[in-house]
Amino acid sequence: MLIVANQSSCIGSGQCVFTDPDAFDQDDNGVVVVLRSEPAAEDEVALAKQAVDVCPSRALSLVARKTPV
Repeated sequence: MLIVANQSSCIGSGQCVFTDPDAFDQDDNGVVVVLRSEPAAEDEVALAKQAVDVCPSRALSLVARKTPV
């Protein structure tokens, strides 16, 4: 699973950082920066899902990692 951030949609509310400061930060303009794009542990995935859910601009999403054929 991968965390994807659409930085052009981010409004800089910082809810992702409050939810999971180990996975998200904000740049000097307040725009989301993904620090951990691949949550591995179960608790990391749960926090990533919560951050996606609380993002007011819907700038975050989780996508399935493609496996090689």
